[in-house]
Amino acid sequence: MRRISAGICLVAGVVSSGVPPALSEDAVQSESVLIDQATLPDAIDSKGARPKADPSDLTPAVEGLPPSLESLVAPPPLALPEEPAQVRIHELRPLTLEEALQLAEFNSPTLKAAASQVDQAKSSLRSEIASWYPTVDLTSSALPEYFASYSYRNPDFVSPDPLTGKPNNEFYGREWRVNGRLQVSWDLINPARVPQIAAARDRFERAGDAYLIALRDLRLEVQTAYFALQQSDAGVRIGQDSVKASLVSYRDARARFNAGVNTKLEVLEAETQLARDRNILTTNLRDQNEQRRNLARVLDLPQDVTPTAATPARPMGSWEPSLQESIVAAYNYSEELDQLILDISINNSQANASLAAVQPVVRFVNSTSASRTEGQNGRTSLSDIDMGDFTYGVQNSTALTASWRLFDGGRARAEYKRSKQAAEESRLNFARTRDQIRFQVESSFFGLRAAIQSLETTATEVLASRESLRLSQLRVQAGVGVQREVVNSQRDLTQAELKYARAITDYNLNLATLQRRTGLDALVACDAASLSGTKSESDPQPIPIEPTPLKTACPLVATDSSSVDQTESSPVQPLW
Repeated sequence: MRRISAGICLVAGVVSSGVPPALSEDAVQSESVLIDQATLPDAIDSKGARPKADPSDLTPAVEGLPPSLESLVAPPPLALPEEPAQVRIHELRPLTLEEALQLAEFNSPTLKAAASQVDQAKSSLRSEIASWYPTVDLTSSALPEYFASYSYRNPDFVSPDPLTGKPNNEFYGREWRVNGRLQVSWDLINPARVPQIAAARDRFERAGDAYLIALRDLRLEVQTAYFALQQSDAGVRIGQDSVKASLVSYRDARARFNAGVNTKLEVLEAETQLARDRNILTTNLRDQNEQRRNLARVLDLPQDVTPTAATPARPMGSWEPSLQESIVAAYNYSEELDQLILDISINNSQANASLAAVQPVVRFVNSTSASRTEGQNGRTSLSDIDMGDFTYGVQNSTALTASWRLFDGGRARAEYKRSKQAAEESRLNFARTRDQIRFQVESSFFGLRAAIQSLETTATEVLASRESLRLSQLRVQAGVGVQREVVNSQRDLTQAELKYARAITDYNLNLATLQRRTGLDALVACDAASLSGTKSESDPQPIPIEPTPLKTACPLVATDSSSVDQTESSPVQPLW
């Protein structure tokens, strides 16, 4: 498949439309002809009626942690703290994104539950396969059994004993009994067996797909939580810098007011800006604490550990495939579609198993029984019973049995119809999921393209706001400006830096979502020019004022506009 070098690019502040300049009007018209949808490939023909999960498409979850992370193993599943000291935070642990992914894959109870469901489906499949084998039953009603009896009869109805002349109307018995029965049964013909095994095998494959989906969703959730934490960290840094700059402005305004150079109004304006920046810092500190605990929840960390982001936010790289390539890759990568195809197969198998209820079943049965009795029964006195008397016997029978339900009131046919209707529902769900997957890819693709533009515009806004603040401060120091200019410039700079941090987060989130949906991870790495993510310790100025250029998320990645499919995007005019 031809790989387009860069599906998303930005040159001189304009989103590339991807329309080749030499493309003729006839070619445009020929390519705009609608495709006959009936000629599209059938999913069952391309994927198979029973697609199998391919774990090689995705790196499996880690089975162990490196020594540096062994102390962050999740607590036992049923652990429940009872004392405040057990949930008090004792460590702030900096984590990189790679370490966070490792911890999530090793600790996540959701992923472990999905793996358990795979094991359960495998056991269910093994139990269904057992129907091909005979069953052997051993039963016994006396193992052993002691039997004692006494019976009495009305002497008026009993003839007297010829020897004694007395009626024999009392009888005694004592016996030890042992018996057992061994039965071998084997279904030679069972119409329900094959469809039930097929359905169980499909459920096992479906559970494997569910595990891969859970693993991919977990990785996306970790990335989302980590990017949100990076954004909150940037917000705290911006808030601290803003408060620091506002404090300097307020101090200077108070000093000039005391010297009689400016008015009380300028002092109040500086104080207002300081209060506004303190509120921004407070809000971002709240968001930072919340996002840290959210990441701890996703990673299932120990109760006394809170994670922090070890690295500042920066663009992850450049997305190389085109929109069309991304959509096709998502169709081939999505186990959600494979699950629906398996649902169709499961429902068809259940339909066949329903019809088996009114089909004949032929069974081979062999029974062997043995018994032994010691003692006597029916004696006229206890002294006449000899426990040395015994009997034993062995019986064996072999037979073919058959059962056939000739009429069930239409139950089997109704169950068959219900399963077929469920299979048709799965086909309709396949169409809905297919459209949803395409929309998700397109939404992330368009969001990524917009995020690139936002990165440049917000960076330009930050640099312009810094320069504006520097000039306004110089104007005030020279006595030709007013404090309102500094206040407005400071507010604009804070908002611009916050928007730039959100733009980086949006870019990374859309990029991670595209990776999750398509399975394509061959990103073009780049050292993107970015605004400083950490405070400079050596700069005595409260705010850096030297502007640095920032044109694209990945300035080292360039593309020819003719290499992108013309239907990908439309021309966008520069914003200046």
